Amino acid sequence: AASGFNATEDAQTLRKAMKGLGTDEDAIIGILAYRNTAQRQEIRSAYKSTIGRAGRDEGNYLDDALMKQDAQELYEAGEKRWGTDEVKFLSILCSRNRNHLLHVFDEYKRISQKDIEQSIKSETSGSFEDALLAIVKCMRSKPSYFAERLYKSMKGLGTDDNTLIRVMVSRAEIDMLDIRASFKRLYGKSLYSFIKGDTSGDYRKVLLVLCGGDD
Repeated sequence: AASGFNATEDAQTLRKAMKGLGTDEDAIIGILAYRNTAQRQEIRSAYKSTIGRAGRDEGNYLDDALMKQDAQELYEAGEKRWGTDEVKFLSILCSRNRNHLLHVFDEYKRISQKDIEQSIKSETSGSFEDALLAIVKCMRSKPSYFAERLYKSMKGLGTDDNTLIRVMVSRAEIDMLDIRASFKRLYGKSLYSFIKGDTSGDYRKVLLVLCGGDD
């Protein structure tokens, strides 16, 4: 288990993050993406008891009728109306299992002639847009999502040290090999070489150990 894990605190953080007009993307992703399955089960129980809603379905079951209904509801909540129904987007994206959502995304494209990411970008903005895009990207490919976060934390002027160290520490023993492969495929350079060129001193040494190899 991750150090400092507290299901009730996570549930309350998630509630605060989704309250009101804005959404704290980092808080949501910190809970939905960084926790393991057992921890998310605890969060779901705490979330349900403190807020009255369950968390993500961890199964693989696909209900074809529900999948089509979800895709239609997302379309009607976004593209088809003036403004976006935030609650509908969050309730579907944060509660359905990955297999179900991947089929929802395919069906959504068939209905709207747009990828769901395109619709989110055109219909939402700010931290809420970031949160929805992050959830969709995590569902499509978690390693690619984290590779993108690492790349963005290092490219350009300055380095987003908080994101860089948090992703490296949290994913080191989970899917770092997959993240490294995604990083090289997406950006043409190894994650190791990127870290080496962007950081220095003991900080660089720690990050390179967490990275684990130059391939």
